[in-house]
Amino acid sequence: MASDTNPAATRLQGRIHPVVQQDWLDRAAPPGFINLGVLQEIRPVIRELGEDPDRIIAEAGIDPRIFRSPKNLVPFTAIGNIISLAAEQTGCPHLGILVGSRASLGSLHLLGALMGSSGTLRQALHSLERHLCLQNRGAVVRLTAEDDLAVLSYSPYQPGARGAALHSEGALAVSVKIIRELLAEDWAPAEVMLPRARPADIEPYRRFFRAPLRFDQEMAALVFPAAALAVPLRTADPVLYRELEDKILRLEEDSPRAFTDELRRLLRTELIRDRCPARDVARRLAMHRRTLNRRLQPEGRSFKIVVSEIRYEIARQLLRDTTISLAQIAAALDFSEAAAFTRAFRRWSGQTPSAWRAASKRDLGRPSSKPRRPRSGRDARTVVGVPT
Repeated sequence: MASDTNPAATRLQGRIHPVVQQDWLDRAAPPGFINLGVLQEIRPVIRELGEDPDRIIAEAGIDPRIFRSPKNLVPFTAIGNIISLAAEQTGCPHLGILVGSRASLGSLHLLGALMGSSGTLRQALHSLERHLCLQNRGAVVRLTAEDDLAVLSYSPYQPGARGAALHSEGALAVSVKIIRELLAEDWAPAEVMLPRARPADIEPYRRFFRAPLRFDQEMAALVFPAAALAVPLRTADPVLYRELEDKILRLEEDSPRAFTDELRRLLRTELIRDRCPARDVARRLAMHRRTLNRRLQPEGRSFKIVVSEIRYEIARQLLRDTTISLAQIAAALDFSEAAAFTRAFRRWSGQTPSAWRAASKRDLGRPSSKPRRPRSGRDARTVVGVPT
């Protein structure tokens, strides 16, 4: 096991939260990749639903051997392909919930250990927010609290990510399982927001979340009383927390970086309902507006292009996965009116939003086809850490 050869893991082993696996990550995920973790559970879930998981994984363009280790990395877009194909071919629209419900702190490896040693639920969830990029460079978590309510959201930001709704609801299931484990109680949110149309059978959602469900939402989020954030954790260990965070920060510092990826992470949570002028984003990044564009130039991007790409990605997710009206999508993306959104979407895609939505619904009813290559040009079969 990795802990046998990792000095930091050996030194900390005696003080780790008992549910956290002694199976340490020795690298952070590069941009566009995700560490398998709980996603390794996709295979047994598919098998239990009566289908061959290796066939579906291979059809999605991934070598099934990647699932031998939860530490392996896979392109974020490929996971979306696998989840979508699996849901279609098993006839299980709540497949994301089934996978996410098998999560534990151990599924998050080093990040799970950090959360388990946190002093309060607030510190644990802020740690998840800050360090999710350690193992997931395709989505962003955000924790906000206003008045008496807290909101924990999960938003994919990788362009071309298929199955975003399934992936997001699976991530909410992971969050619920982890919070229940941290609090050592049968916790339930006050409300669950799901960015997908209401399925014919919502009983699996009711059974798992045990909370009111709101479908056709603009984002995936858990809403719960803000007072829960102050609850102390029985496994708190301040010394261990500092040591683990130092290790995580070193791994993140050594990981490959792309400024466009960092900007996408920031914009994905800010673009819903908020304007994001370049000067404000530059201020958030502690740089001048001109520096912001200079940092993007080597990657062939400008601030305006990245904003348009994120808006286009959000628009496609909402058009494909929800029945939200065009006027509501336009408002969510801060367009002045639905007509302005329609013009922008036609410029991005060559189609009107209504035509694109109709075509995407027709595609869902067809036999699955070979997924497109990710926009980066990386082969969809690219994997990291596949055992030989």
